[in-house]
Amino acid sequence: MRIFLKLSALLLAGACSTLAQPQAADATSPASSLPKPLTLSAAIQYAQAHYPAVRAALERVNAARAGVGLAKTSYLPSANALWQGNRATRNNIFGLLLPQSVVPSLTGPVLPAADNASVWGSAGGVLASWEPFDFGYRRAAVNSARATQSMAEAEKQLTELDVAAMTAAAFLDLAAAQQAVQAGKADLERRQTFFRTVHTLVENQLRPGVEESRASAELAAARIRLIQAETSEQVGRAALAELLGVAPAVIAIDAGNVLQLPGATAESFGSAASSSPVARAEQFRAEFTQAQLREVERSYVPRVNLQSSLSGRGSGANVDGTIRGGAAGLSLDRYNWAAGVTITFPAFDFFAMRSRKQIAEANVRAQQAHYAQTVLGLNAQVEKVRAIASGARSIAENTPVELQAATDAERQARARYQAGLTNILEVSEAQALLAQAQMDDALARLNAWRALSGLAIAQGNLQPFLDALGAAGGH
Repeated sequence: MRIFLKLSALLLAGACSTLAQPQAADATSPASSLPKPLTLSAAIQYAQAHYPAVRAALERVNAARAGVGLAKTSYLPSANALWQGNRATRNNIFGLLLPQSVVPSLTGPVLPAADNASVWGSAGGVLASWEPFDFGYRRAAVNSARATQSMAEAEKQLTELDVAAMTAAAFLDLAAAQQAVQAGKADLERRQTFFRTVHTLVENQLRPGVEESRASAELAAARIRLIQAETSEQVGRAALAELLGVAPAVIAIDAGNVLQLPGATAESFGSAASSSPVARAEQFRAEFTQAQLREVERSYVPRVNLQSSLSGRGSGANVDGTIRGGAAGLSLDRYNWAAGVTITFPAFDFFAMRSRKQIAEANVRAQQAHYAQTVLGLNAQVEKVRAIASGARSIAENTPVELQAATDAERQARARYQAGLTNILEVSEAQALLAQAQMDDALARLNAWRALSGLAIAQGNLQPFLDALGAAGGH
């Protein structure tokens, strides 16, 4: 399912996102309305309000709502008006003509001889028709339209959830890339300082020249890592800008609240997933197939129509074959009214209706099974994400210890090197360990937030996650 794929991307994505082309802000999402600086909760709300897929889903809801109104119009009576004027010959003939749409029908007696003289003719009238009862067919059609509306509303909520998942992933990716840049700058600064120390020692012939070469290589590698981190930051900024519909240059995120350990835990998010938009969408699809089944069941019934008509005819021809001439026939000369009941019943549609019913019943059973499978999958996904969230929190609680130990080890290694008690390899390893510890410490807290957002999305309720952001200062 597409929501599962987005959850996997949300939980496992690293600091580097896929490069995406930014889109210019349109009239409905001006960059001037973008909150600055942009928090995660504000980014989610902005994307849900402005992302084109959400607007498209909203219009589908409006179309489905209008479809319900359209279905209800079948309860209203209908009235059709007609006026016709023509110039034609009047050569009538006895005999049967099967129903068709090519040869015009003629009225009046058969004349003793045919001629090509033409006369004016006219006709006009109104036919009103109303179906007083339908054995539940129209109600079934309206319920089917309502089920379509419910499906569209669930799809809109699912689209909003998808957009929230993508926005949270892009925001956290950008925050991780920024942390990687900061760690890269700190690592580069330490290696520059250490390189100057090694260079001085080599110049004074207190260390061999190979150590200066090693320090230079480590310094160049640090510069490369910083360039890669800055590239990842630009990529992440472009990806977030695409979701928000603004230029990357206007993106300025405030990641302060997601750089600290979340106060909320996975256990506080509950466990119900049946109210997720994913499950609700499948439930409404099942209800739609049931509505279609009821509509099929009600289709094999008599159709009863009360009808009334008021009409008039005019002709420039006389019964004896003479022609009245002039504009005679353009006005209505004879009028008629009629009222009655028309009952139609498609008797031989039984076999087709039985097959349609079997198709509809199979669709109902299939959709009900799919709904049950969806709920099972969602519940399993919630438990998986909960385990990931608990693990991510435990990691985030332990990375400060790793960072402190790596900081002490790097400081001691440099002191030992300057005292001539060790070689450059120990210092290089200590500096690499410190750089990794700084990244682990920053990313651990981001991953804890990433896992909590994944849990909220799996449950289909973002409010607990937004509340946790608010408690952490992300209003």
